[in-house]
Amino acid sequence: MHHTHRRARFAPRVLVVPAALGLLAAGAPPAAAHTDLDSSTPAAEASLAEVPESVTLTFSDPMSQKYAKVAVTGPDEQPAGRGTPRVDGKRVTVALGQRGRAGTYSVGYRVVSADGPPVSGSYTFTVRAPVVSPPSPTAAPPEPSASPSPASASPVSAGGGDPAGAGPALVTAAGVLAAAAVAGHLVFRRRRAGRGD
Repeated sequence: MHHTHRRARFAPRVLVVPAALGLLAAGAPPAAAHTDLDSSTPAAEASLAEVPESVTLTFSDPMSQKYAKVAVTGPDEQPAGRGTPRVDGKRVTVALGQRGRAGTYSVGYRVVSADGPPVSGSYTFTVRAPVVSPPSPTAAPPEPSASPSPASASPVSAGGGDPAGAGPALVTAAGVLAAAAVAGHLVFRRRRAGRGD
């Protein structure tokens, strides 16, 4: 009977301990969620035709402007960022210079969310070199046409002679023919007169 009574008194204590632990677990504040980088523009390992105007990082939680640090390094290992990062809720943006060179760019960040621990990381993207097309071959200048000679340039009359010299020649020929006709007529009359005698 004595042992039975002790067991009866011990049983309620065993049941109370798990119940108290459950209440403590229910009342404990939840652990802070880890902040992650959801996306970036340009994206990691992106290949671009030209240097972007800015780099934007989007996180899973709102960021603090005071602790936002973003550094962009160009192919020449010189800073490519311009000014301080600008925080807009979950997005952190830093402007880039417009005279960037082709090559690999590195983005490093260290930010702190409104109610979380610091978050840091890095990634790279590439800017391709511009493609320079070869110059088109220039056409050879046309050869100058041969200038006409003075003989071929002067007009040729249909008769092949000088029109100005043709007039006197025709007058002379007409005079010769007229004289021959008169002489022939006189000879013919003399012959007829001789036959009549």
